[in-house]
Amino acid sequence: MNSKTSPLWYIGSLGVVLLILFAWQYLADTKILPRAFFPGPDVTWKALQKGFASGAMIDECIVTLRRMAFGWVLASIIGIVLGTLIGMSRTLQIYIAPMLEALRPLPASALAPLAALIFGLSDAMIIALVAFGALWPMLMTTVHGFANVHPRKLEVSKALGLSQFDYARKIALPSAMPDILGGLRLGLTIALILTVVGEMITVQSGLGSRIIIAARRFNAADIFAGIVLLGAIGFLTNAGLALIERHALRWQAKF
Repeated sequence: MNSKTSPLWYIGSLGVVLLILFAWQYLADTKILPRAFFPGPDVTWKALQKGFASGAMIDECIVTLRRMAFGWVLASIIGIVLGTLIGMSRTLQIYIAPMLEALRPLPASALAPLAALIFGLSDAMIIALVAFGALWPMLMTTVHGFANVHPRKLEVSKALGLSQFDYARKIALPSAMPDILGGLRLGLTIALILTVVGEMITVQSGLGSRIIIAARRFNAADIFAGIVLLGAIGFLTNAGLALIERHALRWQAKF
């Protein structure tokens, strides 16, 4: 049995989580850090219960997830389509790839003021910010995946008389799939981060807005509750995409 999927691995992971929670509670109870600014897991849990009982935190989760999903899907479509075109064309790689490398290091959060000027403090501004930031890992990994198909496979496709479309669909895409799925997972993480950043800037709704408002009110319990909830969302969405990736690439286990 693979050690990464054995029961001992899960028990060890659970043990680490419990140890962190115990240390967190100990630091809060001993007041090594001021409890007003560093609440323990017990206080954070009560804040979560209160937020979910009122329904406010559920609505904020839905809003955050919706914005993250829209931005991520938009970035995925643009990134995969452009990445496929560039990766399949040596000419586009020569002329466009250097420009992409120059634009890629631009931090999306630094473009938030520009997005606010164009779209205003709205959902469109947050989604545009998310899409721009999440685009790059998907685009670059797709380009890499298609551009690095083994030359022998291209020779085989020519010998079989496959069209460019059939080559891309039947040969290049399966070879590039691990890179594409890796880019999608990385883009999803960036999408969650930028969604929170955008909500903190617009202060309209969502978990990012909840955290920034709680900070202004010096409500540490709500801050930690929001952070814990965002961590859970990040973990669950990434785990879900990992399962999809494992299913899509199950054929690799045969080789």
